[in-house]
Amino acid sequence: MKKHSAKVAPASSFSVSELHAAIIDGGEGLQSNTENNTGDAEKSRCQSYTSTFLKFVWGFLIILSVSSSWVGTAQIIKITYKNFYCPFFMTWFSTNWNIMFFPVYYSGHFATAQEKQTVLQKFRECSRIFGEDGLTLKLFLKRTAPFSILWTLTNYLYLLALRKLTATDVSALFCCNKAFMFLLSWIVLKDKFMGVRIVAAIMAITGIVMMAYADGFHGDSIIGVALAVGSASASALYKVLFKMFLGTANFGEAAHFFSTLGFFNLIFISCMPVILYFTKVEYWSSFSALPWGYLCGVAGLWFAFNILVNVGVVLTYPILVSIGTVLSVPGNAAIDLLKHEVIFSVVRLGATIFICLGFLLMLLPEEWDEITLRFINSLKEKKSEEHTEDIAESSVHTRSRSRANGTVSIPLS
Repeated sequence: MKKHSAKVAPASSFSVSELHAAIIDGGEGLQSNTENNTGDAEKSRCQSYTSTFLKFVWGFLIILSVSSSWVGTAQIIKITYKNFYCPFFMTWFSTNWNIMFFPVYYSGHFATAQEKQTVLQKFRECSRIFGEDGLTLKLFLKRTAPFSILWTLTNYLYLLALRKLTATDVSALFCCNKAFMFLLSWIVLKDKFMGVRIVAAIMAITGIVMMAYADGFHGDSIIGVALAVGSASASALYKVLFKMFLGTANFGEAAHFFSTLGFFNLIFISCMPVILYFTKVEYWSSFSALPWGYLCGVAGLWFAFNILVNVGVVLTYPILVSIGTVLSVPGNAAIDLLKHEVIFSVVRLGATIFICLGFLLMLLPEEWDEITLRFINSLKEKKSEEHTEDIAESSVHTRSRSRANGTVSIPLS
C-alpha cells in the first residue's frame, strides 16, 4: 500500500525576485511622492516670489503715478490762478467728477471679472457700506452730508493755500494730515499708543512752526500756513470719521461712496457757486471766458489721483501709495526751482525736511520694534553660523596640513 504525501501550499508566497520587485516599487513610489511634494513646494514658492515681485512693480508704477498726478494738480492750479481765481468754483467743478467713480469701477469689473454682475446688482452690493439696508434717502443725507462738507472744505482750503504759498510748501504742509489723523485716532478711536508716532507728530508740528516763522509770522506766509494746516486737519477728520462710521471699504464700496459724494455735491452744493457769482466774490464775464482746459486738467488729475490711491491699495502695498504722496514734495520743489526760480530759505527747507521725516515715521507698522528686533537677531544668528563654519573649515585645513607634514594632533583633555 503506497503512501501519498500531500503538499500543502501556503496561502500566499513570494519569491525572492517578487519581494525585491515589491521593495523597488515601494521605494519608487515613495521617491515619486517626495519629488511631487518638493515640486509643489518649489512651485508655490515660485508663485509667492512672482506675486511679491509683481506687487513691487505695481507699487513702483503707482508711486510714480500718484506723485505725478498730485504734482500736476498743484502746478496747473498755480497756472490757472494767473488768469482765473475762483477757488470754490474749481473745488465744486472738480468734486462733480467723482460721479464717474462708480462707472469707471464697473467698467473695470465688467472687463476683468469672470462672474459678471449687472450694474444694479453691483450697485446694491457696494451700497452695503452704508449698512445692511443699503443706501436710503435718510442715510444719503445723514452719512453723505458731513463727509461732503469735509471734502469740500479740505479741497477749498488747499486751493486757497496755493494762492499764498508755493506748491512745495503747501504739499509739505498737507503731509501733516498723517500726524493729525494719528492724534485724532488715538483720542477718538482709542488706537494703540506708539511712541515713535508721537515723535513724528512733534516733528510735523515743529515743521509747521518753522514754516510759519520762515517769513517772520506776518504777511501771506502765516495765512497760507494756516490755510494749508486747516486743509490737512479737515482731511484727517474726514478719514477718522470714515473709519468710525463706515469702517474699512473695498474698492467697489469706495467707488460707490465717491460717486455718492459727487451726486450730493451736484445737488446740494451747487447753490454756493451761484451765490458767490451774484455777490461778485467769484465772478467771471461769461462761460466762454472760463479756462475750460485748465479746469478739466485740474479736475481730471484730481480724479486720477483719487482712483490711483484706491486702486493702489488693491494692487500693491498701502505704504507705497503713501510714499507716492510724500514724493510730491520733491517733485513740486524741482518744478518750483527750475521753472518758477523759487529760492528756498534754510528755515523753509528745514521745515519741509522735518515734516517729510515725520510723515515717513508715521508709516512704520505697529509692530515695527518687534520686527526690528527679530531682524537683528536673525542677523546675529547668521553671523554666528558663519563664524562656526569658518572655525570648522580652519580646523579641517589644520588637520590636513598636519597629516601632510607627518604629525598627528593630540586633543587636550
